Amino acid sequence: MRAAEYRIRALPVWNGAISIEPLKGGLSNESFLVADADSKHVVRFGKDFPFHHVFRKREIMAARAAADAGFAPKVEFAEPGVMVSAFIEARTYGPEDVRANRLRIARLARAFHKEMPKHVSGAGFMFWVFHVNRDYARTLDAGKSRMADRLPEFMALNEALEAVQQPLPVVFGHNDLLPANFLDDGTKLWLIDFEYAGFNTAMFDLAGAASNAGMTAGESEELLAEYFGHAPDERLRRSHLAMQCASLLREAMWSMVSELHLSAPGADYVTYTAENLARLDAALETYQTTYGKLAS
Repeated sequence: MRAAEYRIRALPVWNGAISIEPLKGGLSNESFLVADADSKHVVRFGKDFPFHHVFRKREIMAARAAADAGFAPKVEFAEPGVMVSAFIEARTYGPEDVRANRLRIARLARAFHKEMPKHVSGAGFMFWVFHVNRDYARTLDAGKSRMADRLPEFMALNEALEAVQQPLPVVFGHNDLLPANFLDDGTKLWLIDFEYAGFNTAMFDLAGAASNAGMTAGESEELLAEYFGHAPDERLRRSHLAMQCASLLREAMWSMVSELHLSAPGADYVTYTAENLARLDAALETYQTTYGKLAS
C-alpha cells in the first residue's frame, strides 16, 4: 500500500489534498478510490501480462473508446502501469443482479457490439477463446503446472466445443463479463475493465454473462432472444451452451496460469481454479444431458 500510495500522490491530476481507499475485488490488478477537492476517481494499477494476452496500451485504448461511446467512465489520465478514471456512484453487480437484469444486459451487449468498432483505433486484437485456451495449455505445460496431466483432457474438450460453434458476425466484444464488471447507477448500466476487449463473435459475451452469473436455461433463452430479436433456434442454443463451457474452461485455465505467474493481494488462485472446474463440470453435465456426449 505504501508504494502505491506514494505513486498515487505523485500523479499530476489532483486538485488539493486527497484521500486514498483500496478497492476490493481484483484478481490481477490493484485499484484505489481517490477523492480530491473536485470529485472521486478510480486509480487502477496493472502491468502487461503477456501470458494472459493483456497489454495495457490496448486496454487504455479500449477504455477510452468505451467512454467515448458512452459505455464506460471517462479515462482522465494514463501513463505506463496506471490509469485514472472518473468514479461513478453506482452499485456493483453480483450474480443475482445479472440474472435479474438479463434483458438490460442483452441490450447493453448488443449496443456495445454495434457501436464500439466506430471508436476503437490502432491494430485490431482478436479474442477467440479456443485459441486462448490452446495458448494457456502451452504456458501451463512449459511452466510445469500442477494441472499438466489434465491438459490433454482440456484440449480435447476445447476442440469439441469449438466444433459446435455456430458461425456469427464478428463484433467488438468486452470478453470479460463477470458480474463485478457491471455497474448500475439506478438509470444506466456501465461496463468497466477492458483488459480482454477485442474482436470476437457475440456468443462469448453472451455465454460469459450467463455462465458467470449462473443463469438457468430459461434465463439464458431470454438473454439470447433479447439480444438477437427472436427466439433462439436449437443450433443457437447448443452453440451458447457449448460456449458457456468454453468460457468456464478459459476461466479455470486463466486461474491455473495465474497460479504460476501472479500474486495479487488476497487472491487465492488454487481455490478459484477448483471453483471454476466444478462449475465447468456442472455446465458440461447440462450440455451432455441435453445434446449427448461431445465428440472428441
